Amino acid sequence: MNQEEKILRENIRQIIRLVKQKKNTEEDELRQVVREFIDIEMATLNEAGPDVDPTPNKSTGINVLEELLKKIIPIIETDYKSLTTNNSQRESYRSHIINAVENSLTPAKINTAAGGEEVESDLEEEIEIDVGDAVDDKFIDIRTDAEKSADDEEEEEDPRDAFGTDVEGDETGRNMAYQSYKKIETSIVDSYELLGDPEDQELFYDYLIANLKLYFDKFEEELAGTLDEPTNQAYDDAAAPAAAEPAGDELELEL
Repeated sequence: MNQEEKILRENIRQIIRLVKQKKNTEEDELRQVVREFIDIEMATLNEAGPDVDPTPNKSTGINVLEELLKKIIPIIETDYKSLTTNNSQRESYRSHIINAVENSLTPAKINTAAGGEEVESDLEEEIEIDVGDAVDDKFIDIRTDAEKSADDEEEEEDPRDAFGTDVEGDETGRNMAYQSYKKIETSIVDSYELLGDPEDQELFYDYLIANLKLYFDKFEEELAGTLDEPTNQAYDDAAAPAAAEPAGDELELEL
């Protein structure tokens, strides 16, 4: 190997060393930049706290329903779980609540679909009422105040009976459902009437009924663990009173 080849090889080695050093330096610098970026992001997350806000659904109807369920489910759960005498009370409560929801939203669905026809119907009803009132004004009521009061009491219908129309079931469950529904009916109707899109309305209605049934199933499962506590033979033997000693001669202790 001549002198020129030696010089060339040495120059090549130096160039390779320089390239490697530069590459290592760039990698170290890149790593440092990444570390600093990660440190800044972690500090920001720690200050802001975890992101607990759920991602909104694609349907406005489902978003509105989710907010409604947060309001009404705790009320329903408390009242439902207070019915512990027998299962028929809870079955009645469940049936009456679902029936009441359907009854409340059906007129709203009809009114939304009817549109202008509803206005025309209201005008016709108003005209009929006005004509009827003119005739009724001529009627002279000769009953005494006591008789009027007695007749009014007889004619007055228990609102709980009207609430339970067409639904069979335990009376206690019905009465509790009536009290519960008075607390939540306005929220249900107002939430539905926020929606103007037919698809949102349909999703809201269908998923509301489905979720009520699913929550009732969940409540019943939770109650099952408290109302009928499981046991076993070992526990029964330990809890049973001590058996009486069989009759016989008493043992004498020798002192």
